[in-house]
Parts: sequence; C-alpha cells; structure tokens
Amino acid sequence: MCIHAFEPRFIYKPAVSVRNNFQQSVDINCTFAAIIFDMTLPNDQQRLYKTGLVYALFSYGAWGVFPLYWKMLLSVPPQQILAHRIIWSMIFLLLILAWRREKLFLQYLTSPGTLGILVLTAALIGINWFTYIWAVNNNHIVDSSLGYYINPIVNILLGVIFLKERLSRIQIIAVTFAFAGVAFLSWHYGRLPVISLVLAVSFGLYGLLRKKANLQSMPGLMVETLLLAPVALWYLWHMNTLGSGSFGHVSRVTDFLLILGGPITALPLFWFGIAATRVPLSTLGFIQYFAPTIQLLIGIFIFGEAFHAAYMISFGLVWIGLGIYTYSLLLGLKQRKV
Repeated sequence: MCIHAFEPRFIYKPAVSVRNNFQQSVDINCTFAAIIFDMTLPNDQQRLYKTGLVYALFSYGAWGVFPLYWKMLLSVPPQQILAHRIIWSMIFLLLILAWRREKLFLQYLTSPGTLGILVLTAALIGINWFTYIWAVNNNHIVDSSLGYYINPIVNILLGVIFLKERLSRIQIIAVTFAFAGVAFLSWHYGRLPVISLVLAVSFGLYGLLRKKANLQSMPGLMVETLLLAPVALWYLWHMNTLGSGSFGHVSRVTDFLLILGGPITALPLFWFGIAATRVPLSTLGFIQYFAPTIQLLIGIFIFGEAFHAAYMISFGLVWIGLGIYTYSLLLGLKQRKV
C-alpha cells in the first residue's frame, strides 16, 4: 500500500535543472489549491505536474480498490494468496528489470550491509501484505483503512524515535488527536485495534529502513521478493502435496487472479515512481489519503461492514489529527516562502 517507503528515482527523471526549478516553483505555493493543482507553473512544468498528478491518482486509486481484488479470492487461504503474490511479483519485476536492462538489484544482493537491511524489510512487507489480505477477506476492511490513516502519524513517531527529529507544537497536537482515536477504540472494545496497528507499524518500519538504506524502489522490491520466494515456493509445494493447494485445483479464473497478483503489486509502484519525479512529496502526502478513503467506502457501502458510533469517534479523532498535520505542512511551506 501507501507508500512513501518507495524511493522515486528509478524512472522517468527529467533533467536536473528542470527538476530543481520545478521543485522550487511548487515549494513557494502556500495555499492548499496551489499545492494540489498549481496553475502558476510554466507550461512545460505544468504538463509534468499534471502528468504526475494523474499517475499519483492511478497509484493511490489502485491501492484503494485492492479490497475488491482480494475479495475475489475468498476461496484461497490468505497464506497461499500471499505466497502467490510474492512469486508472481518476483517474476513480473524480473521481466520489467530485464526489459529496462537494470542490474542494480544484483549489487544489492552482493552487498552484505544492504542485503541485511533488505532481509528485514522483506519480513516487514511480508507481514504487511499478509495482514492486509487476511483483514480484507475476514471482513476487516474498515480496520485496515484505519491502519493506513494512522500510518503518517506512526511515521512521525518513528522519525522522532529513530531519526531524532523534533516535533513542532502543532505536530504534537496532531499526534495527540490520532493517539486519542486509537486509545478510544481500544478502551471501547477492551483491546488494541491490532489489525490497524500491525498495518501502520509494519509499513512505517518498512519505510524507515528503506529511507535509511536509500535504495531505489523496484530493485529493492526485486531483492525482497527474491528473499521471500524460497519460503513461498516451499509453502505452495507443501500445500500441494497435502492436497490443499488452490492453484490449478479451483478454477482457471482463480489461477488467473493469483497470477495477476504480480502486476497489481508492481504497477501501482511503477505509477507512483512516475508521479514522485513530477509531484512534490507534500502533494503526495495529501493524495495518500485517497487510498484508505476508498477502502473505507468499499468496506461500508459495498461489503456492509459496521461503522458504528465508536468507529465514528475514533476515525473522527484521527481525521482531526491528520487535518492538523496537513495544516502544519502548509504552514511549513509558507514559512519557507517567507
């Protein structure tokens, strides 16, 4: 899912001078409308910006409608779905990198320090993928959307803890509201919202490690899937020997959907990479809420999941926190202009 963990450098880079001028032109805008759709840029930069926005909407829109895809695989156990997603993602990424003649992932494989970090990120992304698939297919789409709403707040906290970043007063208020939303839901049910927290924390840690390692996106994901592939292959072989394997034993449609797990994992990342070279991260920070919002609406209105008073209060507090955090971003841009 969302996805500031992915570094945008691997594709479609405009010239350095164009990128620098483009970044400066966007950064001086301090209103919400200017950040989301800046019409003050020169024509060539406007075209880049608009293209980036389209690809950003494609990527976050795809992540948002993922529940519809996973729901079509209800007949397949989540563990097998995850294993197939790993295998077919690896194959699809290999094809893309071969087509682009990129061999950077081989350098990652031969660097002990980099490989050690990618072992950890592979485990984290595997946990995140499995939790999300399980949540969707067990009627917890609302809980999963909450996880991705609180993910930016988790990123802030991880930055404070591990990167020694300092929070402004307004950011502390934002974090407090988001924490209050999670705390209220925990108090109401007498337990932590485990699904939401696992999704938010696993992806937050994944993003932190990838940021610290400063690795390019697709080569990094290629290595992560390569590391997970032996376990995934062994598991699928074991399930097949037990007579419990789904691939080739349910229907051709199911087989096709399992294979499709590769492209639907890689393509939104591919689109995000295009967007991130054309659109400032501040803009992507706003657009990222597109995905959990779509998930929430799908969970409530298509699959009829409950959204009662406790959820309304919890989500409301988190949304207030995100609103304050968004305001802090706008304020930061304004101060940089001054």
